[in-house]
Amino acid sequence: MKFFADTANIEEIKQIKRWGLLDGVTTNPTIISRENRPFKEVVMEILNIVDGPVNLEVISTDAEGMVKEAIKLASLAPNVVIKIPMTTEGIMAVKELSSRGIKTNVTLTFSPTQALIAAKAGANYVSPFIGRWDDISNEGMQVVEDILTIFNNYGYTTEIIVASVRHPIHILQAARLGAHIVTAPFKVLEQLFHHPLTDIGLKRFLEDWKKVPNPEL
Repeated sequence: MKFFADTANIEEIKQIKRWGLLDGVTTNPTIISRENRPFKEVVMEILNIVDGPVNLEVISTDAEGMVKEAIKLASLAPNVVIKIPMTTEGIMAVKELSSRGIKTNVTLTFSPTQALIAAKAGANYVSPFIGRWDDISNEGMQVVEDILTIFNNYGYTTEIIVASVRHPIHILQAARLGAHIVTAPFKVLEQLFHHPLTDIGLKRFLEDWKKVPNPEL
């Protein structure tokens, strides 16, 4: 499974890359706004760091406007992926962009049938928002499982990006199901490294090492 960083913070992206977990980046208007910097300045810095897909979202709500924005964004670098909202206008834009060879990620997806429509339109990626489903007492991961079943049934090559990830259990569940990609905030990716038994074990090893005579190599 691939790990995407759901952030536009440069230091976070650099750190995740140093960990060896950075397969790509996802952004959205909310994430970009948190940086309080000019949009293009942030994006170009991200593109200079990241070798994998960098997801940039359009803000137009009509298909024509989305396509125009997407063409400009895609011209920034060959690894740019355009995030398009799951609407009728958005799907029309995806179909047009697909015909132009511009990669797309259909975002704000909440049902398996929405994902099916995105795949039929030619989307390269689809992003089910599982955390927001969990927030209203539903099982978000069930949506991912259903999408995987549908895509496998019909041979769609659209990759699933498990989004709106709240905690490491979401990543574990996504991996168990065989989801292609998970995109997570910095703090969630960092939590993957930690376990209390690891800390206890390391502490014990270091204490025991102090008892070794002449421990130098």
